[in-house]
Amino acid sequence: MKRNTLLGAAGLAALIALGVLVVSGVDVLAQGDNATPAPGDNPGTTFTWEGTVRAPSFPPRAEWINASAPISMADLRGKIVMLDFWTYGCINCIHIIPDLKRLEAEYPEELVVIGVHSAKFDSEGETDNIRRIVQRYEVEHPIINDHDFTVWNAYGVRAWPTVVVIDPFGKVVGQLSGEPLYDRIAPVIETMAREYRAAGVINPAPLPQWAPELANLAVGPLRFPGKVLADAPGNRLFISDSNHNRLIVTDLETFEVLDVIGSGEAGLQDGSFEQAQFYRPQGLALVDDVLFVADTENHAIRAVNLTTRSVSTVAGNGQQVFNFDQSGPGPEMSLNSPWDLVAYDGVLYIAMAGQHQLWTYDLATGITGPFAGSGREALLDGALRRAGLNQPSGIDTDGALLYIADSEASAVRTASLDPDGELSTIVGTGLFDFGDVDGVGDEVRLQHPLGVTVADDGYLYVADTYNNKIKRIDPATGESVTFAGTGEPGAADGENAQFYEPGGIDYANGKLYVADTNNHAIRVIDLASRTVSTVVFPNVTRLVADEALSALPGAEQGAPPISAPEGGLPLVFGSPDVDDNVTLPAQTVGAGQGTIRVNITMPEGYKFNYLAPFTATWRENALVSIAPDWQEYRAVEPVMPLEIPAEFSAGQTELEGDFAIYWCEAVNETLCFVKRAHLIVPLTIDPASTNSVVEMVYGLVPPVINDSFQ
Repeated sequence: MKRNTLLGAAGLAALIALGVLVVSGVDVLAQGDNATPAPGDNPGTTFTWEGTVRAPSFPPRAEWINASAPISMADLRGKIVMLDFWTYGCINCIHIIPDLKRLEAEYPEELVVIGVHSAKFDSEGETDNIRRIVQRYEVEHPIINDHDFTVWNAYGVRAWPTVVVIDPFGKVVGQLSGEPLYDRIAPVIETMAREYRAAGVINPAPLPQWAPELANLAVGPLRFPGKVLADAPGNRLFISDSNHNRLIVTDLETFEVLDVIGSGEAGLQDGSFEQAQFYRPQGLALVDDVLFVADTENHAIRAVNLTTRSVSTVAGNGQQVFNFDQSGPGPEMSLNSPWDLVAYDGVLYIAMAGQHQLWTYDLATGITGPFAGSGREALLDGALRRAGLNQPSGIDTDGALLYIADSEASAVRTASLDPDGELSTIVGTGLFDFGDVDGVGDEVRLQHPLGVTVADDGYLYVADTYNNKIKRIDPATGESVTFAGTGEPGAADGENAQFYEPGGIDYANGKLYVADTNNHAIRVIDLASRTVSTVVFPNVTRLVADEALSALPGAEQGAPPISAPEGGLPLVFGSPDVDDNVTLPAQTVGAGQGTIRVNITMPEGYKFNYLAPFTATWRENALVSIAPDWQEYRAVEPVMPLEIPAEFSAGQTELEGDFAIYWCEAVNETLCFVKRAHLIVPLTIDPASTNSVVEMVYGLVPPVINDSFQ
């Protein structure tokens, strides 16, 4: 039979002799609990898909979700293993969760999926935040918190999402990046399952440590509500009760439940309120007596007729498809994770998070298609169709402009209502620029905002989701200030209120209504007093069974994280491990004012990645003083060489710098890479020397990328 492996035979033999694993061009030691082959590794059968290099172990101090104890590679012997590298703010990562579930259901005895959560945003690295997302998307396979990128680096991963396949003998077969996943990987898993089962090497028993936490999640009136819509003229509040797959209508003042729309079962089913099915609905827009719904995981727009009490599908067909350019009748068009809606002057505007665009649905003709964004993920201003968006997840309008929560770039953007207009940025500077900083313009840092609303006072109020805050932004000046929330996750009311990843926000009658997603609650903020209260439904029995009434918002705890025994190393949140430690040739420089000249070079046909910042961080040195503005330097597409001012004092030392370098192919741009290098220069500082420049030159070499599954 054909033998498919990750590496060529000649190179592989040499690497095995050295004890080195090579995956996607990154060299790491293949050490751990399976460095020595175990009995039964060679059953005398050649398989279509088999590995040849040991899979690196999981770090022993890591925390686990959906596991009763840490999992090792030895525990996974006899299983086809798929490692899913993801981060929960990545829409593409969320898109492949159904594919993973489908594969798990099709191969319950042969396949084990291990989620490896390698966080992009700071808050995504916290285990309890990951747990809430795991619960929200009903993920039941084990998840390891790879917050420091140890597993990511060991397997040479360079993009979210990436899956790595390991054979039942604990050897790496190969990896795939991006989406869609199922159609590309299913034939490989089917062949492996059939051949390895026939050879008698599959262990059909469930993984002993497998312990899904979803069963322990308390059920209250709401479950991860995503968006809200306040209807002041009709005195109604509409709530997307996302993980109950339904919509709720309440009185805007008393919060009495007036109606429930949807059976609660996940699905794409039209019909009466009682029959209709949704799948994690999000954004809402009201036009006359029709409520439009961004039915996110059905990739559809639904219309709820509040008069006839019926639901219909007006755009989308349930299929997720990347379509950046075509328009047509709504039901014939395939959509991609519509996340929020706003209606104005006969047009429904759609924040199409899944493909980084805004779309429109013409209420008169039913035609739907792209309105803004090229489909390429980028923080790029300019003409609507040429500019770039980054997973837009919140949208509102004041009748002059559209305001957009551009989540993955941690930005707030504007788009003209005129199709010949432009896309602009109020706050936000790049995909990797995020934090919690109030200020003006480029000083401002948000962290993955999901909601935006325009209030009567002219300000924008933003659900700054990963900062657990509500921010107020002046669209004219770009000033952003914290309006509510301490930043710490919690459910406290009052003047010092706390939120937990709020995802939706809307304004009416001097108040803000907030979908406080991870608290399973709706919060109300009085703009005048800046106090926060939590909605209590007076007739809550319409929403929840009697036995669940004791579940208060945010009350569910889940299982504690599984980590190393006492005495293990503490968890440290920070940058991924260094890929390359390089000691450069020794140099001599004179004392006094001088320059450190950094020159990062790359072959012709490559360029710096304009979506991610180059960073240079200098380690403390008693003899080398670097100008404050250069001690932690960040720049997108830096111009080389960098001339860094420094002052040198006499003596001998080692000058050390840490560099994060993001770079891509310059022509077709299908591949992008990240390299983290620690550069060291042994340095003699001699007052008699006339040299004033320290040279730090580092050359990038493109990694060898193997298409593992051809």
